[in-house]
Amino acid sequence: MNLRDIPNTISVLRMVLVVPVAWFLLTQRYTEALLTFLIAGISDGVDGYLAKRFGWRSRLGSILDPLADKLLLVTTYVVLGWLEVLPLWLVVTVVARDVLLFSGALAFHWLVGRYDMEPSWISKFNTVAQIVLAVAAVASLGLLPMLAGTVEGLVYVVLITTVLSGADYVWTWGARAYRARRASR
Repeated sequence: MNLRDIPNTISVLRMVLVVPVAWFLLTQRYTEALLTFLIAGISDGVDGYLAKRFGWRSRLGSILDPLADKLLLVTTYVVLGWLEVLPLWLVVTVVARDVLLFSGALAFHWLVGRYDMEPSWISKFNTVAQIVLAVAAVASLGLLPMLAGTVEGLVYVVLITTVLSGADYVWTWGARAYRARRASR
C-alpha cells in the first residue's frame, strides 16, 4: 500500500463502522452509536481532504467514498425507522431515492457509457441534512431529549431535499443519456 491509497482505506474503514453503529443503536447504546457515527463522519472529511490536498483521487475512491456514506446513512435510517425514531415513510423515501440513483447509474453505465459521480449542490445539501437528522435523532434518544422537536422539523427538511435531489438526478442524468444516445446515432 502506498500513501495515495489512504483515502480509499479510510472509506473502507468507514464501511466497517456501519456494523457497530447499527449494533449500538439496536442495543440502546446511544452514546456509543453517536460517537461511532461521528468518527465515521470525521473520517469522511479526512479522506476527502487528503484526496484533494495531495491529489490522491482515484476512480475507486470516487465510488468507495459515496458508497461508504450511503451505507452508513441508509443503515442508520433503517435502524432508526425500525426503532420508530424516524417515520417509516421517510425511511422508505430515502432508501427509494438511493435505489433509484444506483439503478440509474448502472443503467447509464451499461447503456450509455462511463458514469462519473458528480453530486449536485442539492444532493450535497441533502446528504448534510440527512447527517444532521441522524445525529439529532440519535442524540434525542436520552442524550439530549430536547432535540425531539428539532428532529420533527429536520424530518421534513430531509423529505424535501431527498425528493428534490432525486428529481434533479433523474432530470440531469436523463438529459445526459438522451444527448449521448442522440449523438451516437
